[in-house]
Amino acid sequence: MPNPSSAFPTTGRSVERQTTSHRASGLVESVIREMTRLALHHGAVNLSQGYPDFPAPSVVKEAAKRAIDAEINQYAITWGAKRFRDALARKYSKTLGWEVDPETEVTVVCGSTEAMVATFLSLMNPGDEVIIFEPFYENYGPDCALAGAIPRFVRLRPPEWRFSLDELQAAFSERTRAIILNTPNNPTGKVFDREELDAIAGLCRERDVLAITDEIYEHILYDGHQHTSIASLEGMRERSVTINSLSKTYSVTGWRVGWTIASHDLTNSIRKVHDFLTVGAAAPLQEAGVTAVSLPESYYQDLAAEYATRRDRLLGILEECGFHCFRPHGAYYIMTDISRFGFPNDTAFVEFLIREIGVAAVPGSSFYRNPADGSQQVRFTFCKKEETFGEAERRLRRLRERL
Repeated sequence: MPNPSSAFPTTGRSVERQTTSHRASGLVESVIREMTRLALHHGAVNLSQGYPDFPAPSVVKEAAKRAIDAEINQYAITWGAKRFRDALARKYSKTLGWEVDPETEVTVVCGSTEAMVATFLSLMNPGDEVIIFEPFYENYGPDCALAGAIPRFVRLRPPEWRFSLDELQAAFSERTRAIILNTPNNPTGKVFDREELDAIAGLCRERDVLAITDEIYEHILYDGHQHTSIASLEGMRERSVTINSLSKTYSVTGWRVGWTIASHDLTNSIRKVHDFLTVGAAAPLQEAGVTAVSLPESYYQDLAAEYATRRDRLLGILEECGFHCFRPHGAYYIMTDISRFGFPNDTAFVEFLIREIGVAAVPGSSFYRNPADGSQQVRFTFCKKEETFGEAERRLRRLRERL
């Protein structure tokens, strides 16, 4: 398995002729997506990559079929079909507390992954510093590398995954351009609370720093926790880029329809880069997105309740089999401590888990700058149906023999 830390490449010139750019030479295969490939190869139950193995909502799928039959199959406006941007503006005007302009503040892109890349490329210069909370979603490293930005890390510490305000303040410098905020968080399930968001927003205002927020799990919340967009806080509208997509909330990770919400000046730059990255997201799926983001509040309540049941199901399985679990308050992942099993590191454990037990998970080191910091952690996902949990439980029980 590759060393996950290489997602943050070092600079330097080789004396030999290079066949790739310096940006590309340090990139490696996504560890998460490699786990899916290995799971398929070995016939393992895939609890690694965060895609649902149950059907998407029928009403959303039917909307996509109608759009295709209605011949909405050609290019939409580059920055998003008008009906979809209007629907997104209605939704976010309510949640952000200010009137979102669909003509100048909404950009539809090909998934939150492109949203993040387009944002980095349009708003960062080489040498700019970006603050990232760790453990972090693995794409943020390559995003920095592609933009030439320099990551600075602030640790989230278990079991509650809180950060030190002193450490966060120390991470800011004259070169800081942005801070990345992923809430609810992948991989930890942390939901940043209002006190933490106020502290982050205060530093952004004081240092004139952008907040780039990955809020793809905004509706998947547990135990009374609530999601707050930092863009809704005082003084943050002009210095925030809110990123989201259809993928997780509507169980359509393969559709690749995402968006950014940002002020006119920021949006103008993002749109220019987006235009030359992908031109535009799939037109019929944007039309279906109108239906998706217009679903009633009961849909989101049911979604959270169903995921809470799945969370508790997998927590029970893992704890019974010897894992120490960090209970998530949002998203659909469980970070675990594997030290009881006696493996030298997380990659050795995951390889054993896939090959010998038949269950795939993600090595915790892939979420840290220094792999040693995650060497006794493993992440599982619970966006799965009951049949998947049942088979995983049957296989994982064999782990108890090692305790």
